[in-house]
Amino acid sequence: MRIFHTSDWHLGHSLRGFDRQFEHQCFLDWLLGQIREQDIDALLVTGDIFDNANPSSASQKQLYRFLQAARETAPHLRVVMIAGNHDSPSRLEAPSPLLDLFDTRVVGQTLRKQDGSVDTASLIVPLHDRNGVLRAWCLAVPFLRPGDVPRVETDGDAYLAGVEALYQQALQEVLSKRQAGEAIVALGHCHLDGGAVSLESERRIVVGGLESLSVAIFDRHIAYAALGHLHLPQSVGGRDWVRYSGSPLPMSFSEIDYPHQVVCVELEGEQLKSIQSHYVPRIVDLLRIPAKPAPLPDVLETLAALPFAEPALSEERWPYLEVRVLFDAPEPGARSAIESVLAGKPVRLAGIDVSYQRGNDPASTTADLGLGDLSHLQPEDVLKRHYQSQYGTAVPTELLQVFQELLLETETPS
Repeated sequence: MRIFHTSDWHLGHSLRGFDRQFEHQCFLDWLLGQIREQDIDALLVTGDIFDNANPSSASQKQLYRFLQAARETAPHLRVVMIAGNHDSPSRLEAPSPLLDLFDTRVVGQTLRKQDGSVDTASLIVPLHDRNGVLRAWCLAVPFLRPGDVPRVETDGDAYLAGVEALYQQALQEVLSKRQAGEAIVALGHCHLDGGAVSLESERRIVVGGLESLSVAIFDRHIAYAALGHLHLPQSVGGRDWVRYSGSPLPMSFSEIDYPHQVVCVELEGEQLKSIQSHYVPRIVDLLRIPAKPAPLPDVLETLAALPFAEPALSEERWPYLEVRVLFDAPEPGARSAIESVLAGKPVRLAGIDVSYQRGNDPASTTADLGLGDLSHLQPEDVLKRHYQSQYGTAVPTELLQVFQELLLETETPS
């Protein structure tokens, strides 16, 4: 059985004010072609399908048109999607009665039984091949908030213990159902300990001060663990079969060098046979000019040397540009000068990254947000900077933890 693992599409995402629907459509069209060429049996999408909990009608149509096209391209294709921390669980699950007709299963949230325990059966999805033969079982676990996990008495972190208990309960239920030769695949949207983070574009998942989960939650019975949330494709904990597929597009300038991909997993009986990466073509590039912050005259000279736009190149294909400038004092006319020299150039100015040189040491610089973009900062970063400027000390750990817990509650979509 051949499976594609992909994640973190973030449909509806804008990069510093620039809409990215064109790029997402190019990716989805490419993915359709790969599903056909690689003869894929199942598609796993592990969260953050949309960029926010209230996606636009355009981004929702983009998703459903893709699912329709996938059904036409590969009538045998099974699709399993879970909600990420950016998604609204109920909104994602709402069209489930219709999506069932396309062999698409959506798991947005955990359900409770009458006795208050988690209904792990609702998280288990059987995967059949094109001939209708049951080949694998999915533990389709969406992004888990504190109220989604079992209540566990523990001296340690209750959330972590709850997540571990949920995976174990779901796994035991699958083990009681599966027959010899049927594989088990786990899905999750979480941050595992040891995973590399994109600080500019990944919303931190912090519950009760816990930043990441142990890779040990994935039992040896699991043939492959398909993860979402971290945008850099990577395996975790020395286990090649525990993987983040990463995002298909760079979500920020910090992801310029990411090898964006989808992961092709081949199962043979209960075992993992092979893992292959299929790299996503980058339709629109991201540029940082210059490579390191430089004085404004040098930057303007470099920008002036950029070629002018060709009439045949549509604006939606123009690269996004972040200009990096080093100042020793504020220069109010800098943005105007940069915009002027870029007039007629085939780039879209997506931000000005400003640094200030401290004293006479060229190596001693500090970032400034005056001409930049606050959107790449995490809320915790804003709090830390404000507290430092107001009180001259770091935010107390207790205050930061309370802030993080309140932030998670306010961001919980319905």
